[in-house]
Amino acid sequence: MDMRISQKTLLALISCTAIAVTLSACGSGPDAPTRLISKVTDGAEGSIKENGNDIQIRNLLLVAQEDGSAVLVGSIINQVEREDALLGIGITGVAATITGNTSLPLEKPIIFEGDAANAKAVFTGLNAKAGTNVAISLFFARAGEITLNVIVRDKRDTYAGVSS
Repeated sequence: MDMRISQKTLLALISCTAIAVTLSACGSGPDAPTRLISKVTDGAEGSIKENGNDIQIRNLLLVAQEDGSAVLVGSIINQVEREDALLGIGITGVAATITGNTSLPLEKPIIFEGDAANAKAVFTGLNAKAGTNVAISLFFARAGEITLNVIVRDKRDTYAGVSS
């Protein structure tokens, strides 16, 4: 039996391989747009990485309550040895009432809401409406301040259990 491949067959195989690589974007390399997708939640993310600080804010959003208040959801992580502390959170002149943990030792996050929550932040009288965005500022003892644009969600589905 002759195992040789004709030139025509070989050319067809090479063409099919080239088309498959192009269509699957495997040939786009490590900077392909589909490889750079990282945000999978509605929550805002940010960081303070200056003057020896590395504070990471993850999945931050607000859940509007029936009484006009709003509850913060998300987490804050300190990724350096030097301990920091969350001093306060504000939105356009309205300060959050924070209860629970506010210290930020290395890799011990402050978690607002959920099964692993160790803190709560409530904005009384904010009257934020679901579907809008608000600028929220977080103030830290060492790292300073960061302001993020966060979405206000309504109290249903994933956030049905979030209450003030």
